[in-house]
Amino acid sequence: MSWTLTAACPPSAAQAFASLDAVFALAGERIARDPLSEVIRVEVDGLRYYVKRYHGAGKNPLRLWFGRPRVQAEWENLLAFQAWGIPTAQVVGYGLERRCGAFARGALITAELRGTADLGHLARSQDARLRDRRWVATVSAQVADAARRMHAQRFAHNDLKWRNLLVDADARLYLIDCPSGEYWSGPFLRYRIVKDLACLDKVAKYQLSRTQRLRFYLDYAQQPHLDAADKRRIRHILRFFAGRE
Repeated sequence: MSWTLTAACPPSAAQAFASLDAVFALAGERIARDPLSEVIRVEVDGLRYYVKRYHGAGKNPLRLWFGRPRVQAEWENLLAFQAWGIPTAQVVGYGLERRCGAFARGALITAELRGTADLGHLARSQDARLRDRRWVATVSAQVADAARRMHAQRFAHNDLKWRNLLVDADARLYLIDCPSGEYWSGPFLRYRIVKDLACLDKVAKYQLSRTQRLRFYLDYAQQPHLDAADKRRIRHILRFFAGRE
């Protein structure tokens, strides 16, 4: 069994999160649940934390024995975001337990990002901020920067949807929830980059103007205008989900 508390864990929470056993004994407000995991929100000394507890390794049964369990991928990816300068929820604690070499359970604790809302919710609720060109430009540039930083590391998020992008009252962006992110190379990386950008555009095409979407891509590519390679990539992005929506 392995369990780590990071420097982001305040002393007041260290006892509550002292071990994997303690974390699995926590009671709190249930936020989400699926066959593999559950998320609860707990409060310790006035601060709130999200505790994600995994009872399974992932859809692939081989993950029980080989490769990274899903919870490990999630905490390693969030820590990578921090190292690359991509804002994300602070990782407070993480770890897992194996029995006879097979994954048994694991957990990840992140600090609450206060006063944030995900972009998917803003789109569904027709939030007025999405009609504010200056606000959209500010947030769009941050999304472009985060995506470029990831892809420069040969890393693809693989679930880069609006619901996984949080913004606060000052229009600061945070990326969350990345258990499916992986490192790739060559044509596999190029395909995954297109998928990431297509996931973003899947909602953007209904919420933003063509000019705003083009501005996002130019910010991502760090170019003043499109070249032939950019145009080919954009065609692939626009076709990626054709017939699957």
